[in-house]
Amino acid sequence: MKQKRIVITGLGVLAPNGNNAAAYWKALLAGKSGIDTITKFDLEGFSVRIAGELKDFHPEEFLDPSQLRKLDPFSIYALISAQEAWNQSGLSIDEEDPTRIGVMLGTGVGGIQTLEEQHTILQTKTPRRVSPHFVPKMIANIAGAQVSIRFGLEGPNQTVTSACASATDAIGLASRLMQYGDADIMVAGGSEASITPLTIAGFGNMRALSKHNDFPAEASRPFDKDRDGFVLGEGAGIVVLETLDHAQKRGAAILAELVGYGASDDAFHVTQPSLSGPARAIERALEDGGIPLEKVNYINAHGTSTVFNDKNESAAIHRVFGTYAEQLKVSSTKSMTGHLLGASGGIEAVATVLSLQNQMAPPTINYTTPDPECTLDYIPNEARSFPIQYALSNSFGFGGHNAVLLIKTWS
Repeated sequence: MKQKRIVITGLGVLAPNGNNAAAYWKALLAGKSGIDTITKFDLEGFSVRIAGELKDFHPEEFLDPSQLRKLDPFSIYALISAQEAWNQSGLSIDEEDPTRIGVMLGTGVGGIQTLEEQHTILQTKTPRRVSPHFVPKMIANIAGAQVSIRFGLEGPNQTVTSACASATDAIGLASRLMQYGDADIMVAGGSEASITPLTIAGFGNMRALSKHNDFPAEASRPFDKDRDGFVLGEGAGIVVLETLDHAQKRGAAILAELVGYGASDDAFHVTQPSLSGPARAIERALEDGGIPLEKVNYINAHGTSTVFNDKNESAAIHRVFGTYAEQLKVSSTKSMTGHLLGASGGIEAVATVLSLQNQMAPPTINYTTPDPECTLDYIPNEARSFPIQYALSNSFGFGGHNAVLLIKTWS
């Protein structure tokens, strides 16, 4: 059976440095950080006081108050980003078979804001005061369910939780469903709203987060020798995937082609990465795309700004690409957005598509001191124009989960 080709026809983003795809892309090219001091809760007693919060975000402009009361922020972010992607795709549910359109969303922690709020109510008041909306607001699958309800999508609907690889896995697995024939269209990506007291305290106490509190915009510094941890972010990144036949039949504007997906697990350690796992995921994406490694021009790196990840990812790229790695351009947009956990692969897939469309890659900002263990071209501090035919988007998560997308320019 001939494998169906999968294309991307819509993009949607909510990121700390941009509340839609156009604003996000403009900020990335300008090297604009969305990281600042946390405003969501009282910071007394917290050693980590910075995060990538959404700015000037007004969900009431998109959803009515009765809806907002019943939704955790991670569902709100997913709905708004999905709406942007859907609008760009030009799809109309009245002109489609809804049973052939599905949803595949990733999230690392789901409705953790609702969980913390309702647990506090249980501890400080009485069980009767816990909201009847608690469970349907909090469960991880509910964002995908809400997207299906909003657009009337009756095809496959699944939620992927593979830590920081969640959104990338969701996009890759959505393409697999389409290649198998289970859907013609998939709304795929990830959403996360995890800037909460418990999350900040937990990651902070395991020494995973940067404590560069006095200069927040400089805190996320992937591949730089002086990096001291990642910065937590929030938001959503959603793409609309279609089979090429379906997109061409309806005359859709095609943004890029998803030609490869690779996944693996380290089977090594919960928080420390291995070298073989990420390398294997990259190799599988290239094999799935059926291209020689010399055709890859750009990698949107996982690039978290942690000591272990950045040197391990650099080493994995060297292992796969050999001497050709010296010609690759690599950058981490987490230097500007922070780490959106399960949603990071969603916004980074969008950035990768926009890089292909514009033949320009965003920089790794805050790169000032080279690390002898990180020896690639990280596009330091300023965006760069160069020919890009194929690009990789890497995502690696706690538990050893690795996922990589291979995306091709469309012309």
